[in-house]
Amino acid sequence: MGLFDSLAGAVLGNVGGDKGAMLQIAMDLFKQNGGLEGILAKFNEAGFAEQAASWVSQGNNLPISAEQIIEVLGRDSIAGIGQKLTMSPSDISVKIAEYLPQAIDKMTPNGKLEGNSGNLMAAMMSMLK
Repeated sequence: MGLFDSLAGAVLGNVGGDKGAMLQIAMDLFKQNGGLEGILAKFNEAGFAEQAASWVSQGNNLPISAEQIIEVLGRDSIAGIGQKLTMSPSDISVKIAEYLPQAIDKMTPNGKLEGNSGNLMAAMMSMLK
């Protein structure tokens, strides 16, 4: 386990309930999919480029459904995250659909991918306040 994983585990231990679960979901999701760039590429490749672009831009975030999340990320990936957190895949996909646009928006405050984009921990902590 790396230093980042240890730090993240310590933070998660102090963030309880739904907030802690969301932080864990986000970390697992980004880790499994190659970070911010990997997540955005998956949405672009699956035909959801408009939604993904809206999350990065400084305008309003377009919504995405739980079913579309499963379509993009895969049922197995969602089920694996759910199993770790003892949550159903449908609950996980609903949470991801709710919070992923916000997380990406916070990770790209200038409306574009930059060298300092992708600070998941900072983005999620600001959302959990």
